[in-house]
Amino acid sequence: MTRKQRRLTIIGGSLAVLAVAAALVLNAMRDSIVFFSTPAMVAEKHIQAGKRFRLGGLVQPGSLVRGDNLAVTFRVADGSATLPVSYKGILPDLFREGQGVVAEGVLDPSGVFRADTVLAKHDETYMPKDVADALKKQGHWKDDYGAKPDYNAGAQGASRAAQAPPQAEQGAAPARQGASQ
Repeated sequence: MTRKQRRLTIIGGSLAVLAVAAALVLNAMRDSIVFFSTPAMVAEKHIQAGKRFRLGGLVQPGSLVRGDNLAVTFRVADGSATLPVSYKGILPDLFREGQGVVAEGVLDPSGVFRADTVLAKHDETYMPKDVADALKKQGHWKDDYGAKPDYNAGAQGASRAAQAPPQAEQGAAPARQGASQ
């Protein structure tokens, strides 16, 4: 066997081992992959009760109800459908009505999504891409959904005061502008 043949054999064997390893990893992960669905997709697909998946959308305004022992119920909407969600635990600080949310859990036989994990994106303008696409498709999209809020609006006087030079201490000579001659 020449050097070239030996090198090709080693490379081919290495590639075969890598392919087998990748196939084994993907096969092992197949059952743990959780897909992202919107409420409309859940209604269309008729997802089986007990199947684990991720639900994404906007928390419907006026739907948040806090119960005893950290129990919370709310509705997730995507512009064309809503789905009731039940969760027991501490909600993320950025969780609020009208904001984007991704919940992970299972659909129970009564049609309520039982979440065991609730995620809120750190950006206050977050909206899952599937939800944004669904809103655009159905004509419910508003141009300000993707806009960052202007926290400085109306506070221009305060920002000017913050930019003003500090006042001279009492009894100190005022600072002069220009060069002295």
